[in-house]
Amino acid sequence: MDTDVLIVGGGIAGAATARELARAGIDALLIEQATLNAGASGANAGSLHAQIPHPEFVSLGEDWARAYAPTIALKQASLALWHELGAELGPDLEVATKGGLLVAAHAGQMRDIARKGAIERAAGLAVEMLSRTELLRLAPYLAEDVGGGAVCPVEGKANPLRATPALARAAVAAGARIRQGVALLAIERRAGGGFIAQTSQGPVRAGRIVNAAGANAAAVARMLGVPLPLEGFPIQVNVTERAAPFMDHLVYYASGRLSLKQAQNGTLLIGGGWPAARDAASGRLSLLPQSVAGNLAVASAVVPAIAPLRLVRSWPALVNGTADWKPVLGEVPGVPGFYIAVFPWMGFTGGPIVGRILAELIAGRDPGFDLRPFSPARYAHSPVAA
Repeated sequence: MDTDVLIVGGGIAGAATARELARAGIDALLIEQATLNAGASGANAGSLHAQIPHPEFVSLGEDWARAYAPTIALKQASLALWHELGAELGPDLEVATKGGLLVAAHAGQMRDIARKGAIERAAGLAVEMLSRTELLRLAPYLAEDVGGGAVCPVEGKANPLRATPALARAAVAAGARIRQGVALLAIERRAGGGFIAQTSQGPVRAGRIVNAAGANAAAVARMLGVPLPLEGFPIQVNVTERAAPFMDHLVYYASGRLSLKQAQNGTLLIGGGWPAARDAASGRLSLLPQSVAGNLAVASAVVPAIAPLRLVRSWPALVNGTADWKPVLGEVPGVPGFYIAVFPWMGFTGGPIVGRILAELIAGRDPGFDLRPFSPARYAHSPVAA
């Protein structure tokens, strides 16, 4: 299993990186401790985001939003790659970007949305304020008492059950190798450069390593004494029975956590980061009934047509998050050949651009972005978690 580049993690970032490296003629081996797409890449609600997240803007403020704003360029580039993937890998990815709507309940929230929109437009993102009348004309399925909102035309959705497997198949077709059921146990630096990764299936000698392990990325970094203040956060998602098509947009709500969209098959995917439960001893995830009820109540208040639909399924997922919400991308200072590929909170959106950037860096080419805001160097003086 020796390789030039060892990729740790079989989610969308890992699969995208494997595909990009293989297409560049670079030998790549991806290992996944469970099965491909078993984590957040396959368990998320399929939203493709571009905006600054509104709840965090309200709670963390404009200074945080301005520091976060460079991430917008990465998300926009990733959305463009999503369309390329849809054309190349087929319509099964269900890539559609009909716009994202941030809905306000009252005038105070409209002022918050306007402040956020100014920062987004300064970062190059098209965001347009909408009056109540304009919003209802664009989205007549919304509750009549909405107070207005904003539209971001580039946002949308894709199918999380199909995206990572399709990228993995494309990676293998281009020459990458993928091994599932292979747990990473330890990493040692070799005296002459490169690494030896101890795995459940034996040692792997690698010239370079890409840490694309999602919520487990901090544990992988810890094997080399690298600080990465990243945690796994349990959230949950709901899906309704099928309904006749009536909404094309990705919908958010300024008065409560909500991401809402209708899939191609007619089901409504309802999320927004509502918490799930995680057993401290086993790590097992489980649903919180109060989160199911709260999420559905918010969704029904914003889109009344959801209320009579039956809930088909709810499930938990573990997403990775950092305090500043910004991606962690690039080679770790002082550990040559060790790269981190993490796009916290919105990893499904960012997966394609993460793969492209990491492949460009490893190939010695300019990735086309100023990566200083996303460098692992910003954590150089953080403690390494025990």
